Amino acid sequence: MSTTQGKKLGTVAMTALVVGAIVGSGIFSLPQNMAEGAGAGAILIAWAVTFVGMLALTRIFQWLSVNRPDIGDGVYGYARTGFGDYMGFNAAWGYWMSVWIGNVGYLVVMFSALGSFQALGFFGEGSTLPALACGLLVLAMLHGFVLRGVQSAAFLNLVVTVAKIVPLGLFILCVLLAFKVETFEIDFWGSAELGSVADQVKNTMLYTVWVFLGIECATVYANRARDMATVSRATILGFLITVLLLICVSVLSLGVVPQAELAQMKNPSMAAVMARAVGPWGGVLINIGLILSVGGALLAWTLISSEMLYLAARGEHNTAPRCFGRLNAHGTPANALWLTNGLIALVLVINHFNEAGYNILIQLASSMALIPYLLCAAFGLKLALAARVRSGTLVGLTALGTVYGLWLIYAGGLSYLLLSMILYAPGIAFYARARQERGLVVFSSHGERVCAALVVGLALTALYLVASGSFSL
Repeated sequence: MSTTQGKKLGTVAMTALVVGAIVGSGIFSLPQNMAEGAGAGAILIAWAVTFVGMLALTRIFQWLSVNRPDIGDGVYGYARTGFGDYMGFNAAWGYWMSVWIGNVGYLVVMFSALGSFQALGFFGEGSTLPALACGLLVLAMLHGFVLRGVQSAAFLNLVVTVAKIVPLGLFILCVLLAFKVETFEIDFWGSAELGSVADQVKNTMLYTVWVFLGIECATVYANRARDMATVSRATILGFLITVLLLICVSVLSLGVVPQAELAQMKNPSMAAVMARAVGPWGGVLINIGLILSVGGALLAWTLISSEMLYLAARGEHNTAPRCFGRLNAHGTPANALWLTNGLIALVLVINHFNEAGYNILIQLASSMALIPYLLCAAFGLKLALAARVRSGTLVGLTALGTVYGLWLIYAGGLSYLLLSMILYAPGIAFYARARQERGLVVFSSHGERVCAALVVGLALTALYLVASGSFSL
């Protein structure tokens, strides 16, 4: 079955794909993640910044899906159309890397949640040998299911998404009833160890990016949607549903557990907060909800990750090797899926021996998505400025999204920027192979050569700092 054949995805299925991708493990660890580096006041400011910035990005994706329906490749297509083949490839590569690294984090936190049950304590923090073995088994099962086709996987994702909203809604209700203003006000602006309010806001940024990763996934699947209006509706509906859930979970938790104590909790911290609010049964319920939620998110992101590499590799204008642009009999990009899940398995093994931890994995995944987001916002700004009839509102919106993209890179910090370059650099070999297949020189302009040299230079710098021991996360 070809990509364009068969039943197309409607608004409900596409919105579920967005919500299913966003609401994964991140929301279940969000209370501790946010409290780790900020007090309640700074967290409120961080959410205000995130709401405005992510709303701008969401509106940009929505506007692009309606006004540039000729671009059916989402993040990759926008970057390639706006800034050429090499930057388009980097958007696809960075987004793809972000997704599969995030899937490693999902598997780690899933078995960490299972390890909270006394009978399953051998899973520990999600990096023990039993956790590794079972993680590889889950990965293999998902791999086999997705190979059967996108349509069946999308339907299962819809069912799982609806089911996992129930424990989240119950958590919000219970924590709201247990909320105490005096607890919320303890160290409202953060302790001296957390630094200034501005520093505290910066400390939260990679976590807020992580919990919103997926807001653009409706555009990634635009060529499988019923029409572009469906993509637009799914994008904005997915944003509104998830922003309400995320802010409630993060902020209300601070009224049940003080910030300093919350920052020290084991992830998934939502379970511990729920147990504090209603008793042990609440923690059990949330851990069950997390397992269900992560299972759905793993499915959604497995679909999206292979799709992104496939988009860059298909057609006569491919920027990734053509072998990844082939579909199997069920319309699934099988070669892209094999590479993606093979790398996930490899990093799971590495994590077993090095125990990088959930927080480091998700911050790395977030940092890889920053450049693709920035390129999409900048493409929107480029179109707005070039329009025959220039709209001040549109220029302002796209400029705000671009500034937010730059702010995220700054807030993410030098460590993660350099580390992301180590992962961007190998992509040059993939890009060079694709250009060779098309009979073209590797880089078509001086600007592309400068960008590639900058990526390699920063990657080598990062490797040197790692080797010398002066680089730390």
